[in-house]
Amino acid sequence: MTQVLMQLRELKLGGMANALHIQLEQVSTYEGLSFMDRLGLLIDQENLSRNQRKQERLIRQAHFKLRASVQEIDYQHRRNITPSQIAQLAQNDWINRKQNLLITGPCGSGKTYLACAFGHNACLQGYSVRYYRLSRLLLELNQAKADGSYHKQLQQLAKIQLLVIDDWGLEALKPAQRNDLLEIMDDRHGSSSTVVCSGLMEPDTLMRDNKRQSERCHHESKTNA
Repeated sequence: MTQVLMQLRELKLGGMANALHIQLEQVSTYEGLSFMDRLGLLIDQENLSRNQRKQERLIRQAHFKLRASVQEIDYQHRRNITPSQIAQLAQNDWINRKQNLLITGPCGSGKTYLACAFGHNACLQGYSVRYYRLSRLLLELNQAKADGSYHKQLQQLAKIQLLVIDDWGLEALKPAQRNDLLEIMDDRHGSSSTVVCSGLMEPDTLMRDNKRQSERCHHESKTNA
């Protein structure tokens, strides 16, 4: 039986191997079950183990700034949010519909925690997520231009199902930086979701700013054509 356990692990069926090991150790617990029932338990454990590993990988690859959870959000602070709003967002229907989420508020109001909590929740449900502070994202894009991997970087960003951009609006953007962000948003429009955290602009101000940038980009593209 030891050889069977080794073969299962070699086949990367670690969850099934662990479950079989438990069945062998607790014979009296499982002896009344049929072969198919015991096999079903092994398969269930393997599936659970794979899902857990996937969740851990997605969380690790997201590079969250904070370890946050929607279950641990503090509603005592004045954040203008309610448990029902969080519960609705935690269902991730907005991600399935390729919609975006804008989180605004003063410094220290918990915008980053909320964004990381929504991102962590998305990882648990199998979505790919990536967290960036805006300054770090722009720096990586600038470096990608220098080493020739700019378009590859844009393609990778476009494939992420939920992109979290934190600290939007802390500094004025240069024209090249605005164009970089427009490239990202244009690639993601209608195909994936983005969370934006801003402490300096109200939602309508941010949306008007994005609209002006989009119109400017469209005008420039028509002029250059």
